[in-house]
Amino acid sequence: MMEHTVKAFDADIGQLRGLISQMGGLAEDAIAQSMKALQRPDPELARKVRADDKAIDAIEAEVERLVVRIIALRAPMAVDLREVVAALKIAAVVERIGDYAKNIAKRVPLIESEHRIEPISTLPAMASIASAMVRSALDAFAARDPEAAVRVCESDAALDDFYDSIFRTLVTYMVENPRTISQVAHLLFVAKNLERIGDHATNVAEMVYFAATGTQMADRDRGGNDHRE
Repeated sequence: MMEHTVKAFDADIGQLRGLISQMGGLAEDAIAQSMKALQRPDPELARKVRADDKAIDAIEAEVERLVVRIIALRAPMAVDLREVVAALKIAAVVERIGDYAKNIAKRVPLIESEHRIEPISTLPAMASIASAMVRSALDAFAARDPEAAVRVCESDAALDDFYDSIFRTLVTYMVENPRTISQVAHLLFVAKNLERIGDHATNVAEMVYFAATGTQMADRDRGGNDHRE
């Protein structure tokens, strides 16, 4: 009976990890597609990103149902319980990451396409860093790897520096080209969303670290960023 219970729990945990991985893949794709829609620009692709966000929401709901079932039927303890609770929290964070990608897509039709401004070309590189952080954080969860989680948090400083650089560039461009104020305002919003995606990736990494070790990750210099919603 005990062996059966352990196998059933392992199967549930495997399903839980699979759902989190699926959510992460959809969120990464949403980031990439929203940036592609912004660059082209492509309002139709932007609309698809917004519509596809419902799939992420649906998986989050499935994660919630599975977690409730696992706790009710398996009564996990210690590291197992931490992993189950972490999965529930991570699903909520990944859903928020999907929302940020959707928010970027919402900006696409608001940015005039007749006069594309040069600073827009710097945003995809920032998006790549943010997306890589999300992927690494979720890989760390799948592998129960606290050291990988620490590396994700350490990489957040590079993303923050990138954001600061883009912010200065966009503000300077706006001052020198007053006609672009509306476009630049939207791009500043996009950059901030990418920076927040990185913040949420570090939040996931911190949850992974706690789930794996039972201790909080050592305090990091977050550059004054507020990680709370």
